[in-house]
Parts: sequence; C-alpha cells; structure tokens
Amino acid sequence: MTRRPVRKPSFAKAAPDPATGMLLGYARVSKGDDQSSALQVRALRAAGCRKIFEEAASGGRWDRPELHRLLDQLREGDIVVVWKLDRLSRSLKDVLHVMERIAAAGAGFRSLTESIDTTTPAGRMMMQMVGAFAEFERAMIRERTSAGLAAARAEGRIGGRRPKLDVTKRREIAESVISGRKTGAEMARLFGISQPTVSRIVAAHRTDGPPAGSAAAR
Repeated sequence: MTRRPVRKPSFAKAAPDPATGMLLGYARVSKGDDQSSALQVRALRAAGCRKIFEEAASGGRWDRPELHRLLDQLREGDIVVVWKLDRLSRSLKDVLHVMERIAAAGAGFRSLTESIDTTTPAGRMMMQMVGAFAEFERAMIRERTSAGLAAARAEGRIGGRRPKLDVTKRREIAESVISGRKTGAEMARLFGISQPTVSRIVAAHRTDGPPAGSAAAR
C-alpha cells in the first residue's frame, strides 16, 4: 500500500522577534485536584512573563477558556511560555494544533522544563520532528484500519454498528434480568452489548412493557 507523504507541520516558520512582543505564560492544574499553580506561576514570572493565564481544567479538554483567551490575544512577536509541555495539553494532537495557532499568529513557544524554544533553530527542529512522528502515527492508524476493513470484507464480515436487537431478544434480556435468572452482566456478555444498554432495556421494559421494535441497542 502506498503511504501518504508526511505533512510538514505549519508551525515550522521563521522565528518571531521577542523584542517586538510579550512573554505570555500559561499555567494549568487539573480541576478538582489539590494542586496549586503557584509553583508554575513563580517559574513563569522568573522567566520574564508579563502576563499569566491561570486555569483549573483537565489537560485532555479542548474547551479551556483561559487557553483560548491567550490564543486569541496573541500578536506577532509574542512568546507563549509554559512550565511543562503537558500543561499545554495531555493530547499530542491538541499540542500540535495549539502550536499551529501560535505560529499562525507569528508568535513563538517555550517550555521551561523540556527546554523547548521555537524561537531557536533547535527548538523549531524538535517541534517539526514531533509533528512528523505524529503525522506518521496517524498514517499508520489509517493504514491498519483500512487493512482491517479489507480483511473483514474478504471474510464476509462488514464493519460498523452492531445489528439492532429485535423485540424478542430485548424482551428476553429484560425478563431474564427482572426474574433473576440472569444478571445484567451475564446478558451483556451473552448478547455482546454493554451493561448500560442492558439497564436501559430493563428500565424501558419496566416502564412501557415490551420494547418497541423500532428501538435499537447502541
């Protein structure tokens, strides 16, 4: 199978001029944890950040208001500074997307702990390598998925959602659980569905009687 060429990340641009912009810090701790962003803030201030955006949110979420406020305020020559790369995001895909947003604004990026600095040739080269490996991984996933689907079709199997459970099967599931003959976990394994799906089928049976034939298990 022919592999697609690896796309160069768009953040591989000329370095911004720090003299024309500001150092903007971003500090994040996970929401609900007992952590404090004080250590990060001290490190960012020591690095010369004139403005710091602090946030309490999971690193796996994209809808982080302070991060988006920072990105929206970026101007050419600014540099985004974080204490550690995973403060920006725990998702490589999101990290690369943020990097592209930063580069599109003509700004740079620094991570104090990993010593990454896209205002230097070495830092830009490192981020290009990270982006290239991420694109290579996505290409491999696409190829494995395509190969798996082709093999399934060759064996007469078709990918996609599981087939719907008909009225008889749904009634059997509900009555088996309600009568105590089987547990929800046992019925889930028997029919290849999740326990929450079994619970919904049982609840619908208790409320409405036998489930309608148009209902589908997901």
